[in-house]
Amino acid sequence: MGRLAPEKNLPALIEAFREIRRRAPRAKLVFVGDGPARRSLAERFPDAVYAGMRHGEDLAEHYASGDVFLFPSLTETYGNVTLEALASGLAVVAFDYAAAAEHIRHDHNGTLAKYDDTGAFVAVSAALAADIVRIRDLGARARQTAMDLDWTRIVQRLESLYLAVIGGGDAPPHGPCATSAERATGAAS
Repeated sequence: MGRLAPEKNLPALIEAFREIRRRAPRAKLVFVGDGPARRSLAERFPDAVYAGMRHGEDLAEHYASGDVFLFPSLTETYGNVTLEALASGLAVVAFDYAAAAEHIRHDHNGTLAKYDDTGAFVAVSAALAADIVRIRDLGARARQTAMDLDWTRIVQRLESLYLAVIGGGDAPPHGPCATSAERATGAAS
């Protein structure tokens, strides 16, 4: 979903999908979006579906038609696609970073791989793809996670960050660039 560009770490996605395909030969890879990497992706991986840019209800239908959302980016600041995938009831596989680290609890509503560990990303992707019951369970909890996010909580969180800064204290390490481990120990990146 989104911009198909080198900074999205697409080689990790291709590697993960190749391993998924070994375990689930009928699996399909669908790219929604466009960008400078589209042509080279299509040349290297012609079996994938390239749906192009989608908007509104058409985009929502593309999300809803999936089972697993592979998100290999290492350069996100927030990553709206993560929340959109959760809201669509998809089991998300991502690195423990940015929006994924903020909203995904490993093996509860998605799966997380250690930041910048492609081998781990491939392994959790392939393991998940081989277990349709787990995919459905994670997807249901992913949807609930997104439903529990509301503007009141978001504004309260932002307000607490501002108050921590104004008061001279350190803001809690829950920003979009903190990993779940950093938030647990109180260290921010």
